[in-house]
Amino acid sequence: MNTKQLDRIHTGKGFIAALDQSGGSTPKALLQYGISEDSYSTEEEMYALVHEMRTRIIKSPAFHSEHILGAILFENTMERFIDGQLTADYLWEQKGIVPFLKVDKGLAELEDGVQLMKPISGLNELLQRARSRNIFGTKMRSVIKEANAVGIKKVVEQQFEIGNQIAQMGLVPIIEPEVDIYSADKAASEKLLKDEISAQLAALGKDVKIMLKLSIPTEDNFYRDLMDDPHVVRIVALSGGYSQAEANEKLSRNDGLIASFSRALSQDLTAGQSDEEFNATLASSVQGIYKASL
Repeated sequence: MNTKQLDRIHTGKGFIAALDQSGGSTPKALLQYGISEDSYSTEEEMYALVHEMRTRIIKSPAFHSEHILGAILFENTMERFIDGQLTADYLWEQKGIVPFLKVDKGLAELEDGVQLMKPISGLNELLQRARSRNIFGTKMRSVIKEANAVGIKKVVEQQFEIGNQIAQMGLVPIIEPEVDIYSADKAASEKLLKDEISAQLAALGKDVKIMLKLSIPTEDNFYRDLMDDPHVVRIVALSGGYSQAEANEKLSRNDGLIASFSRALSQDLTAGQSDEEFNATLASSVQGIYKASL
């Protein structure tokens, strides 16, 4: 583990940019960016276009370590290059931004009010490759739709079981049990979730380090006490479908919670913008999210 990167994530001011849209969500991300599905005919063309988008974001002067601590990448992005360097190396060496990797393979069908992660085949090989590409940590997402104690327990147990496997490989896992912001019993789900997370943290080995990525809680500062657990490097928040303005407003009311936004970061960026317009729009988004994360 890179101790300089660990210290930056643990104590630095800023937020984590989520640039990890995968196969299923890439067409939607490109469409938001102004590139329709008839602009490409193969998966390779699609991934090339989304890498151009991500490269434009990463190389922008607005995307820098003064405001951004880390960036989460998709596996395909990890294997691509920016100006002759692997993406993770470019992020750290040119920008001072810590690279993470999304490792989950998507969501299973809804059962017991939750969606567990699909099996992650070849995880150890992926983690070995990530280490060779100088990745610091990983991210994996489950979704909680209902305040179902059985389902939420399964979600947290699965997340921590795989998180332990990741930690044993020398990487820091971001555990992401997202509570659907449109859930009718969101606050009740968060209470069950917090109890299960606390139990799993208590069972971790002494030297295991993890991060948590959680929906912005219904009750302000609801997760504040988890931040003091010695296993927890940082707790970050997902935007979960809120607009950037709404996510920033809710986040700003939670001390110590920092952003890890995807759609809310890139929502106003388009392929047709001039570089000046693009950079100014991204700078405005970065500044707003940074301020909300302080």
